[in-house]
Amino acid sequence: MGGTITHSKAGRVWRSCFVVVLGLLWFGTAHASFSLNGAWREVRAGDTPQSVLDEYNAGQLKSFDPSMLQRFPRSSTGSWVVITPQPPWDNGERVLSIYPPTLGTINVYPSGVPQSLALDEFSAGLHGHGRLAWQVPATQSGSTPILLRFEPSATISAPVSFQLQSMADYQTQDAQWLVFASACFAVMLAMVLMALCFALMLRDVTYAWYAGYIFCYTLIQGIQTGFLFHPLEWQWLSGTAVMSGAAAVALSVAFASLFMMRFCELQRYAPLARVPIVALAVGMIQLVLMRCSHIALLVEVAQLLLNPLLMLGAGLLLVAAIVAAVRGSRPAWFFLAGWTPLLLLTALTSAQTSGALPEFAWLNDASLAGGAFEAVVLSLGLADRALNLRHDRDVVRVLADHDALTNVLNRRAWSERASALLAVDPARPMAMLFLDLDHFKLLNDRQGHNSGDRALVAVARALAAELRPADLLGRYGGEEFVALLDGTLPDHAMHVATRLCRRVHRLEIPINDDALLLSVSIGVAMHKAGDDLETLVERADQAMYRAKLDGRNQVSLYVTPVMPASSRLHVVEKRRGDH
Repeated sequence: MGGTITHSKAGRVWRSCFVVVLGLLWFGTAHASFSLNGAWREVRAGDTPQSVLDEYNAGQLKSFDPSMLQRFPRSSTGSWVVITPQPPWDNGERVLSIYPPTLGTINVYPSGVPQSLALDEFSAGLHGHGRLAWQVPATQSGSTPILLRFEPSATISAPVSFQLQSMADYQTQDAQWLVFASACFAVMLAMVLMALCFALMLRDVTYAWYAGYIFCYTLIQGIQTGFLFHPLEWQWLSGTAVMSGAAAVALSVAFASLFMMRFCELQRYAPLARVPIVALAVGMIQLVLMRCSHIALLVEVAQLLLNPLLMLGAGLLLVAAIVAAVRGSRPAWFFLAGWTPLLLLTALTSAQTSGALPEFAWLNDASLAGGAFEAVVLSLGLADRALNLRHDRDVVRVLADHDALTNVLNRRAWSERASALLAVDPARPMAMLFLDLDHFKLLNDRQGHNSGDRALVAVARALAAELRPADLLGRYGGEEFVALLDGTLPDHAMHVATRLCRRVHRLEIPINDDALLLSVSIGVAMHKAGDDLETLVERADQAMYRAKLDGRNQVSLYVTPVMPASSRLHVVEKRRGDH
């Protein structure tokens, strides 16, 4: 399965994704809490805390269920909210929590003096993790209504729910959320560090785009959940949550676009999608620059364009990934397995801003788990991609190192490996075999080059079967083969060479109609101190020539000649003339 994934396997992938996402969801959704009633209205000029409470007691405020998500409009003045505990009342230590936490400010009026609740609030007091928390004063009766004022904010009005718990139950839930969130952030950051390491080692920008995307999504979740403010206590981000969050969202889409384009191999499988995806990445970067310009007009335009571009971009990436996957991109399936659940969660969370799905408050924590799940899936996809690339490189290297006809090492690859073997231990005994097929030119002339090629293939297979795996066998050129035998003494080298002669002759490859069979002449030279590959091959070549002169189909061991240098030159010249 090199390029496609069957429908059944794709189905198993999606089912696995769904199960894992559900398994990663925060397990603390059901905790003991007090029953509450709620009511609200928008702030009007001249309002006082007491006048709002009077209207509430008179039944003039709009009722809602505090345990369900409720969206309060962020008008220019804000909204009043009254939360009233229902019997049986508890006068012990209690904590009111607001989930999910808003990016704006909420004032609580326990006794007419407001107390501010905000993600980036670092004053002394109780700080919730993943939510806003306010400890009810011990002097306040368990039946007393709690008055809150949601202050105006430039951000989109997100729905919230309320929960009143005993201090013990609150601390238990808070600890559970810290464990859950810390694990999710740890997974995402670990994947980022791993990708950066691979980007540096492999010099592949795909890993860098992936690291940028996951890091930006981690930053988004850190801001939205308040994890960067509490427990990390990053006070330097105070007051910049809205701007930082918007910039992180835009950059995450830009990095995701660049990553997806390379990871899913769009240039090969969906070339028409490359231009709009690059335009999306560039547009998102421009929105970041506009948002950070502090020029009122540019900031307003960036805010207006961000959400439409997010929706268009998400759909574009999804369609491009589907097209690439259908056309055979294996990494595209990994992208879809990681991206689609998170995209679905984002869509559901966005739907909640308009009042839909009020009972699914856990979607915000599911988005955090979805980010960790996506980081793991995409990391597995990158690992799978790296293995496939390595396999392809290994295949190319094998093809480059081996002779296309006989599948033994070609001259270049054999020379490189033989030189490396000789350099390991110069004192180690080694034998060089130089093999030349007898009457091969006659075989080509009589039966044609196709018969000659088949003979070369058969001989190469016979030689490879006879030699050890550690022996280096290569085609030196034409009908010449070479073999370097490691750890071999002269007697053993001659025995191996003789066996090779017999093996080739037993192939019974006919040369002509006169019952002449193909054979091989082999020269053997032993490695000596000071030898390099060239001198060793030269001596083996001379020994092979001696075998030819003595009648072919035999083995000759190189012996240091005692004849004058001029005679040696004459012998070499004669061999070349024969060829």
